[in-house]
Amino acid sequence: MNQNTSEAIKASWLSIFGNALLAIAKFVTGIFGNSYALIADAIESTTDVFSSFLVLLGLKYSSRPPDENHPYGHGKAEPLMTFAVVGFLVVSATVIAYESIQHIQTPHKVPEPYTLIVLGAIVIIKEYFYRKVSKKGDETKSTSLKADAWHHRSDAITSLMAFIGISIALFMGKGYETADDWAALFASGFIIYNAYLILRPALGEVMDEHMYDDMIGEIREVSINVPGVLDTEKCNVRKTGMIYHVDLHIIVNAEISVKEGHDIAHNVKNELLAHFPEIFDVLIHVEPNIEI
Repeated sequence: MNQNTSEAIKASWLSIFGNALLAIAKFVTGIFGNSYALIADAIESTTDVFSSFLVLLGLKYSSRPPDENHPYGHGKAEPLMTFAVVGFLVVSATVIAYESIQHIQTPHKVPEPYTLIVLGAIVIIKEYFYRKVSKKGDETKSTSLKADAWHHRSDAITSLMAFIGISIALFMGKGYETADDWAALFASGFIIYNAYLILRPALGEVMDEHMYDDMIGEIREVSINVPGVLDTEKCNVRKTGMIYHVDLHIIVNAEISVKEGHDIAHNVKNELLAHFPEIFDVLIHVEPNIEI
């Protein structure tokens, strides 16, 4: 298991334990504080526990080395787990929306003032979790970890919406008892939107979509500086979990021997692997410089 995978797994455990503790706090406060917005928030945190656990399983499975049946490794398991995370988001958003509509149609008491204190603390904690997990996701290039980070951000915003809704209900008084339910309904729409933002890059990764222009530019720059390389042609990059596979065409002098071209290709590969720790393998095709 490499360093990136180890760091990503640590971040996943943080998400699992953090979400579990916050879900309990939200449920208890929501039930005793008459706030469905908090209970809805607790539902999302509960699904977050399961989705974070799926992320953890995906990270562990995707870190397995290549074998006979999987010559490119098991990295695609990671974006596939991201699809499962998105599924949890959609389900939780649907449940929250349905229950919010039911509560809007049913008269109930105004939430207790102390629920605002709990919500304020949750917003701060969840934003901290988002920043920490998101940073690890960027460092490790983990799609599923970035998705997990957005779970924390959506949870923070759901809690913020609940805070606003309960504040309106408390300060406006009679007739505004359902303000926190409307806040939960609004939050469910935001969760759906976040689900799309999480799904899009994971889908691109599974489909090997062209998404790495900056890396390709750096690969060309490093390659052209290797002695014997006159230019580069095609360069394709695909992501598999937290690692990358590169296909590169280099142009060399047409008059050199096959062995010299082979040696140049190996030098390019070694330079790229040394320069980009996240690259797992480079397949190089040698093209002769033929002037027409």
